[in-house]
Amino acid sequence: MIAEIHRSLAYFVVGACGVTGLVGIGLAVAKRDLPRWFTAAKYVALGSALVQVSLGLIMYGQDNNPGSIHMFYGIVTLFALAFAYIYRSTLAGRPGLRWGLLLLFVMGLGIRGWMNFGQSF
Repeated sequence: MIAEIHRSLAYFVVGACGVTGLVGIGLAVAKRDLPRWFTAAKYVALGSALVQVSLGLIMYGQDNNPGSIHMFYGIVTLFALAFAYIYRSTLAGRPGLRWGLLLLFVMGLGIRGWMNFGQSF
């Protein structure tokens, strides 16, 4: 059950982070203020990534071994989310660009984790 949710949520996380990241960069390039819906979309995308990593950790605790490279990208995603939380005041300057780049980075980590399922170092 958790494995199915983890597998299905991967599509949403990659898509939500990618779309929201591109919108954030687009708003930054257009030099427009961020609308409220962008903030909501940002938190939905980052929250879904956090849920995805949490589900992966739960599955690992249940002796499901996805491969060390897949887990590496999950842990890097967790660190990226932690650093985003720690440096959230720094991200407030030019927020569209900075949050957009962070979301695209998380999207890339999700894609790499997805591609390396079952592979080990």
